[in-house]
Parts: sequence; C-alpha cells; structure tokens
Amino acid sequence: MTDPNWTVLLPPLIAIGLALFTRQVYLALFTGIWLGYFLLLGEGLLGSLANAIDASLAVLASPGDARVIVFTLVIGAFILTLERSGGVTGFIRFLEQRRWVDNGKRAQWMAWFIGVLIFIESNITVLVAGTVSRPLFDRFKVSREKLAYLIDSTSAPICMLIPLNAWGAFNLGLLDGLGVEQPLKVLLSSIPMNLYAIVAVLLAAFTVSRNFNLGPMVEAERRAATGQSLAVQQDAQILEDSAPPNAWNMLLPVACLVGAMPAFLLITGNGDLFAGSGSTSVLWASLFALTVVSMLVLVQRSMSLERLTSTWMEGAGGMLPIATILLLALALGGVSKALGTGVFVASLVGETLPAWLLPACLFLASGFIAFAVGSSWGTFSIMLPIAVPVASALGVDPTLLVAAVLSGGIFGDHSSPISDTTIVSSLASGTEHIQHVSTQLPYALLAGGVSIIGFLMLGLILL
Repeated sequence: MTDPNWTVLLPPLIAIGLALFTRQVYLALFTGIWLGYFLLLGEGLLGSLANAIDASLAVLASPGDARVIVFTLVIGAFILTLERSGGVTGFIRFLEQRRWVDNGKRAQWMAWFIGVLIFIESNITVLVAGTVSRPLFDRFKVSREKLAYLIDSTSAPICMLIPLNAWGAFNLGLLDGLGVEQPLKVLLSSIPMNLYAIVAVLLAAFTVSRNFNLGPMVEAERRAATGQSLAVQQDAQILEDSAPPNAWNMLLPVACLVGAMPAFLLITGNGDLFAGSGSTSVLWASLFALTVVSMLVLVQRSMSLERLTSTWMEGAGGMLPIATILLLALALGGVSKALGTGVFVASLVGETLPAWLLPACLFLASGFIAFAVGSSWGTFSIMLPIAVPVASALGVDPTLLVAAVLSGGIFGDHSSPISDTTIVSSLASGTEHIQHVSTQLPYALLAGGVSIIGFLMLGLILL
C-alpha cells in the first residue's frame, strides 16, 4: 500500500480490542492478520483467510524466527527437567540449611535475593522464592501479602532486566521479525530505559530495608504481627520432583545456560558480541543447558531415559501457547509493515502529538492492555509492531520506544488480577488472591507514576 490511510490502523486496533474484550490473545492476533490481508490484497474474506494462514506458516520459513520459536519449546523442556531432577527442591534445602535467616527483615531479603538470582522463568522465580520463604515469614510474623508482593516484584521485572531466558528470546524474535537492525543490541540497550522494571525491583528493596508499608499492606502487616493472618491455611506442595533433592542439578545447568549465551554470541559474531546471532545463541545455549541437566539425571540414575524424554515433550508442550503467540505476532507485524501502519501513525504523530510524548503514551497504552488482558507477552506482540515502525518512520532510534512498550507491559501485568504471575504469586505465598492484588496495587501504581515521569523526561532529552 503506497498511500496508507486510516484503515491501516484497523488490524492492530482490532487485535487490541478483541484481546481486551475476549482476553483471547490468539484469536485477537489472528483476526488482526486476517483483516490485514483483506485490506492489503482485497481478495474477499475466504481468500484473505487463506492468505492469513499461509502468512502465519511462512513465519517458520525465516531461520531466525524458527530458531526463536524452537527455543521457547526447548526452554520449556529445560524448566520441567530442572524441576523433576530434584534441582529446585535441592536448592531450597541448601538455603534452609544455611540458617542465616534469624529475623523478619532477613527473611524478606532472602525472598528478594532469590527473585533476583533466579531469572530463567517468572513462574519458577515465584515458586522457588515463595516455597523457600513462606515458613520463615510465618515464623517471624511477616505477612504473606508482603511475601507475595516481593516475589511478584522480582519475577517478571527481573526476567526482563536479565533477558537470558524465554522473555529475552520472545522479544528478540519480535524485533528481528520487525526488521530491526541489530535486534540484540536494541534489546540490551533498552534495559537501562526499562524504567518500570527497574523501579519495581528497587521499590521492593526499599520496602524491605525501610519496612515501607503502603495502603492495605499496613493492615496486612498488623494482622500478621498479632497472629491474625488471612493466609490460605491449606498449603499445597507446589514443586513436585521425581528425583531426590540435589542443588547441583539446578546450579550447574543454570550456570551453563548463563555462561553459554555470551560464548555463543562471541562465536557467531566472530569475536564481536553484538554482531552475534541472538536467535542462534539462545537456542544453542538452551540446548546445552538441557543436555547438562539431562546427563546429570542419567548419570545419577534418578530418571530413566523414557521418563526423561517424556519430560522433554511435556515441558515443550507447556510452552506451545507462548510459541503460538510469537508466531502470530510475527505474522501480524509483517502485514502491518506491508500496509504501512507505522508510516501512517508517524505522520499522525508529527501532526497531532509531539514526539517527546510518545514514550509515555506507549507506556500507558501497553500498561492498560496488559492490565486488561493479563498478559505482558500478548501486549508486547500487539504494541511492538506499532512502536518499531513508528520509530523507523520518524527516523529515531527504536530503543526508547521499545523500552516504553516493554516497561508498560510489565506494569500492566504486575497490576492485573488475571495475570498468571500474579495468580502464581498468590499460590506460592499461600495468601488469598484478592489480598495480594489489593496490597500490591499501591506499590505498582507508585512505580508506574515514577516511570511515566521518567519517560516524559527521556522523551524530552532523546526525541
């Protein structure tokens, strides 16, 4: 489409509207793709449907996109194998045996540090931190609402700030599919500008150090101090392993994952870290880590080969929804680029909205979508295909706009009562879900307010 008009906004807007109304991100993304090809080719509804299906499947024809999608499946196999190897429970036992936690503040610091150190997957972070810390919070009469807040604030934000995980691969795949030059460099450069993630983690640390209780958290802490906690009384065994606890089964594979990533970047970049292939590196690093943990359980004879392979398949299957979102998001980005959506939005921005307001507006829009949908990944898949072409059309570096979208997605996800991380945080801490949501929201809003001010300032300085 050589002369884009207002209709090119319809695919992403329909995707956003359906995502908000139905909370079905897959349906929303595919409908946007379908409508995009209807507008682009004008071949009727059935013809456009066929084109939409073909375009979605054609994403796999790109080696880079295919590698990132396969990575999401491999990391799912790795996470489940790690759990069933006894590594997670072994790590928990290792921490308990140290016995350095002798008061409520140290118990809170332990929850915070575990959340920072375990960055391979957001739900694993909250499960480990919650399982380890819950008995100590009860012993020292710190509210489980405080525990839920701390582990929730160091799960998705940390996974975004240390993107050697599925979060990084997902966004790397989106940026690569949107035609961003050096997507790895853009993603890494966006980390210092991911204001909400940074503020959320620092605010959680400040809360521990200063016993900063805000809003309903004051009452939750009062109840806990007097032994009147509203915690869920029936604690489920959250992590189930089929092997005896062994901390090395977690520490060694995770260390291999973290160390292999920059090593493969250097190899694929011929000695230049930023010139390396991000999609190749994350795939091979995850395969290497999966191999390490698999060899450990086979040598230890704690899992049969049949059990191991079925664990791989089960873990990979658990990541199929994420792989599907990524596939559809790349296809939506492709048709939006063909329609010239970014060029048209950029022209509107030039006429009606100062460029310096863009980061704050993208942050708010992404936060609203993530809050309503309960999915930061779904938000990224909808908003990045809008933000990146706008940056390209305006002739500016996309890093700040990418950071605003990622930051807003984390903000909305952190605030949303239907976010999976919010729900799992309630489960892992053993507290009522509505109590977790109500006690965490004031902290999230405070961090969100600080982030808006920050994005306004960055917009004035950089755009």
